Amino acid sequence: MSTTAVFTVAGMSCGHCERTVSAGLAALPGVTDVSADAPSGLVTVSSVGPLDEAVVRGAVDGAGFTLVGQA
Repeated sequence: MSTTAVFTVAGMSCGHCERTVSAGLAALPGVTDVSADAPSGLVTVSSVGPLDEAVVRGAVDGAGFTLVGQA
């Protein structure tokens, strides 16, 4: 079952930030697509199943940004 979740990420300000966050999340098991938008701070993640928010937080933190939570 494919799922889509939207998260708010603090600290993104440019295209490089979008790519960095996207790459970190795309590396997570089961993730099929990531779309980050710096101006809104929103990141849309599609995956084969629900993602554990703690795992998403770890990937975002690892990329140098802060996961605010699900939008």
